[in-house]
Amino acid sequence: MGKEKLFSYIDKFGFGKKTNIDLTGEANGIIFSLDRVGNVELSTTAFGQGVSVTPIQQVTAISSVVNGGYLYQPYILKSINENISNNIIEEKYKHLVRRTISKETSAIMRKALESVVAVGGGKAAYIDGYRIGGKTGTAQKVKDGKYLVNNYIMSFVAIVPSNNPEAVLYLAIDNPKNTALLSSYTTTPIARRILLDIIDILGIEKQEGGLAKDLDYTDKIMYEVPNVVGMKVKDAKKMLVNFQLEYSGSGDYIASQSPEAFEKLEDQGTVRLLLK
Repeated sequence: MGKEKLFSYIDKFGFGKKTNIDLTGEANGIIFSLDRVGNVELSTTAFGQGVSVTPIQQVTAISSVVNGGYLYQPYILKSINENISNNIIEEKYKHLVRRTISKETSAIMRKALESVVAVGGGKAAYIDGYRIGGKTGTAQKVKDGKYLVNNYIMSFVAIVPSNNPEAVLYLAIDNPKNTALLSSYTTTPIARRILLDIIDILGIEKQEGGLAKDLDYTDKIMYEVPNVVGMKVKDAKKMLVNFQLEYSGSGDYIASQSPEAFEKLEDQGTVRLLLK
């Protein structure tokens, strides 16, 4: 790419300067000035070493990458309202800063981020039926001008759903202990639990068309739960051979089931049946 093009995109995405979010104490981060960039600085910057960025810069940039290429100024406070009348005293509106990439490039990046979660280092954040995109990060920490040994900030940024993002999650763990020093082991399982809450809060629905997860030897096989409501118990048992069964009520027929039909459940997971 050369230093001019690389650093032009670093600048476009807002690294090295404040986002002007409505919080105090925002930092600029640290980016080499172009006149100080030689072959070494060009190489290290390309893989993220020798530079420093803030979490809000990361979130602002990744939002631009996945939303069609529009960089917006982030804000925390939506509005200030008068206590009794609820009249709006001050309100924040969406403010476009600049265009960063084309819609076509943004679409390619969303697919790339989804592939990281389906078949790459972010597989522990995969949620069946939901299209999750993401990227792991491992930042070596500096003290007194030197990189520390075995002291990292592990991070993971995620988007959901990846084909039409509604939320961005940025998670960082400062110097995790007693674990493999890889973000794919440390941050992604935690991110998955947070993403499940985000999906629930925003009411994001399941959808078809996502990338299938490339299973590891540690992954449990998932099966789709068939619809057995209304069937005789003996016939339902033949269709539920991959699951453990729990019964409540009495009778020869299935009144309801949990999980519901067509949900996916791990091998030998429990299906609860209400009899009538």
